[in-house]
Amino acid sequence: MSPAPQGPSRRLLLAGALATVSAAVTGCSSGSEASASGGSKQLRIGYFAFPSGDLLVKNRKLLEKALPEHKITWIKFDSGASVNQAFIGNSLDIAALGSSPFARGVSGSSPIPYKVAWILDVAGENEALVARKDTGISDVAGLKGRKIATPFASTSHYSLLAALKAAGLGPSDVELIDLQPQPILAAWQRGDIDAAYVWLPTLDELRRTGTQLTSSKEIGAAGQPTLDLAVVSDDLIARDPEAIDAWRKAEAEALRLIKSDPDGTVKAVAAELGISAADAKAQLSQGVFLTPEQVVSADWLGADGSPGKLADYVTDTARFLAEQKQIGAAPSEDLVRKAFYLKGLPDVLK
Repeated sequence: MSPAPQGPSRRLLLAGALATVSAAVTGCSSGSEASASGGSKQLRIGYFAFPSGDLLVKNRKLLEKALPEHKITWIKFDSGASVNQAFIGNSLDIAALGSSPFARGVSGSSPIPYKVAWILDVAGENEALVARKDTGISDVAGLKGRKIATPFASTSHYSLLAALKAAGLGPSDVELIDLQPQPILAAWQRGDIDAAYVWLPTLDELRRTGTQLTSSKEIGAAGQPTLDLAVVSDDLIARDPEAIDAWRKAEAEALRLIKSDPDGTVKAVAAELGISAADAKAQLSQGVFLTPEQVVSADWLGADGSPGKLADYVTDTARFLAEQKQIGAAPSEDLVRKAFYLKGLPDVLK
């Protein structure tokens, strides 16, 4: 059930994009056209129901306060694959996106017209591989011949492939099943799958009756880190770069609040996810959140004119995906670096 090496065509992805996001973004296209013709400005922001600075920016309306002349529309997504489709369909301006789907997006002959502009978090214990306890599986090698679910083209999918390789297994040694987080939980409860690699909050549900085999924190420490990035469309870069600066400042403020106001952060995340404060605190503790200064350092995103190590991570991720036959070919280092929007950093954060 592994995807074909080349994947679906851009035309098919575009058709999927229009079907996937049409309901969520009704009216957004007309607003974008109005912006281009001098009417009210608009930002369509894709986010995940996953603890990050995005939820603080949304809950505290930091962006609405910074850009009162803009109409801010928040659109929830389940995975990076659907975010990529939405960008192809010109339905987003800014969005959260995992490093693996971003590497896919900038690969191929028709790269998606967007650029990474921020880091939301580094994957830790908030993404993991779990096997159902009743299977008796206690390590990754024990998954041979088993059914494993994960959202394809996601950071979890990438980390799963890395975990299998480290255990001496390949995609053909297991049965990979492409499922989104909620369907994964349903399949798990029915006993249709033996294991799953997924993120919070579904992950916590699986842990109740499962055995954790590895996590993205462990895989990252072994040299294959994954991150939740934020990307901006080329169109937005061309028409409204000031809005990107304001958005970055809001995201930087959110990262500072995660460190300086943990109680307020827990309250905001709990409200956005509809969970208890205790659950929100537990979920937040499993992520790795950088400071704004770390984000723009040479170790991570980098600054204007000087991309950081993230460019190498994305390049390595693309090469691994090509090696695993998940994409046709990896982009060059130069092409990856061109897919970074670092203008104004770090000065715009001051």
